[in-house]
Amino acid sequence: MSTSHSPSATPPDSLSPHPARPPPPPAPTPRHMERDGGGGGGGGDGRHASRNGSCERSPKKAKLLPGPPEPISGPELRSEFSHHQRGVARINNGSFGSCPGSVLAAHRDCLLRFLRQPDEFYFNSLRGGILRSRSLIGDLINADDVGEVSLVDNATTAAAIVLQQVGRGFAESRFAPGDAVLMFHCVFEAVKKSIQAYVASAGGSIVEVELPFPVSSDEEVIAAFRRGLERGKRNGRRVRLAIIDHITSMPSVLIPVKELVKICREEGVDQVFVDAAHAIGSVEVDVKEIGADFYVSNLHKWFFCPPSVAFLYCRKSSGLVSDMHHPVVTHEYGNGLPVESAWIGTRDYSSQLVVPAVFEFVERFEGGIRGIIKRNHEQVVKMGRMLAESWGTNLGSPPEMCASMIMVGLPSRLCVFSGEDALRLRSYLRVNHGIEVPMHYQAPADSVGGPRDKDGSITGYARISHQSEKDPFVICS
Repeated sequence: MSTSHSPSATPPDSLSPHPARPPPPPAPTPRHMERDGGGGGGGGDGRHASRNGSCERSPKKAKLLPGPPEPISGPELRSEFSHHQRGVARINNGSFGSCPGSVLAAHRDCLLRFLRQPDEFYFNSLRGGILRSRSLIGDLINADDVGEVSLVDNATTAAAIVLQQVGRGFAESRFAPGDAVLMFHCVFEAVKKSIQAYVASAGGSIVEVELPFPVSSDEEVIAAFRRGLERGKRNGRRVRLAIIDHITSMPSVLIPVKELVKICREEGVDQVFVDAAHAIGSVEVDVKEIGADFYVSNLHKWFFCPPSVAFLYCRKSSGLVSDMHHPVVTHEYGNGLPVESAWIGTRDYSSQLVVPAVFEFVERFEGGIRGIIKRNHEQVVKMGRMLAESWGTNLGSPPEMCASMIMVGLPSRLCVFSGEDALRLRSYLRVNHGIEVPMHYQAPADSVGGPRDKDGSITGYARISHQSEKDPFVICS
């Protein structure tokens, strides 16, 4: 018997030594779900992750609790993150996030349910659980329909999905050779590699927009973006795709994304993809207000999910949804991206299934996720100003251009003169002082320009993060 494929729709009798139990009756369908396509990880009966992340039957709507949850106390919060290594100041939530113990317990419960009886889990729990998670995310980001929301591993996977679709446009001669993909120069390196793999290899050109940094206003970013669009349209070329970061990773800057999307529409850009890997849980997200064709954000960075899970929003009115496919092809190919993404072979889907448990966790904070976003921003600005004042340096952007991360200039006497210097400093702080913080090298714009301290030009920056109510300098220490 081959084990290389998922169970078929009707398992052979040889797989069941005992008489099969009849499946439970279908559960009511949560809001939006009536319009979702079929398929997706085997037959579903509307079961999903419950309030503790286990796979139980869902209520009709995506409401987790009958009443307000009990507010989380200080000791409870410390206990939630007691699994973090002691003695380490984790000032780098932006890279890998922080998952609370209660969500990890729900994650383990889902995985054990699968391992105890994989067939039952596959046929009767998986599809409904993922559908419920998608519905909750769709409500949070103000999507029109759950069919616009897919769950994937991470923003890198989502970028591959979008870019392979653009690459097919060049390969099938729907786009002219030399037509452009526009992006900021500091776009995540994996996205650059995907552009090379899917677009440049098929005949597309790449236009990089230099993000001003340090930056003092949205207008600087908007002006630079307009100049990039002008270059992209030279000699009769078309800009087929613009990739816009909502929050750039390194250096970290909150981008005026709604304004840039509007400019793309005015300038005839075919498609707009917002790479918002750091956004959900860090800033409020309304995909209809933003107006992009595609929007991705990781749920494991700032939304407390275990690694790794992200949502990819594909606007139905763009007319591009049917062209979107997961790069891992299974028997669900052609059933729509949400369904294709819900089954990419035998693997652990628990991170996608515990989204309801995460919603419960964030609702225990004053103001829910909006309260967390507000307090993180206020605290990281306070931290950044304290460090800049102490070191006699500068902030990389004004407070309104940061979310839960802020760039702080390093003293010039640290001699950060290259990316290798920045990496060595980061490693030194980790190994010798138990401080985990990303470092950035910023080459001066010219020989005399750029910020300075009393000893010379500032060319190094620390990216400081703040998550929830914990003192960032003694996180779980």
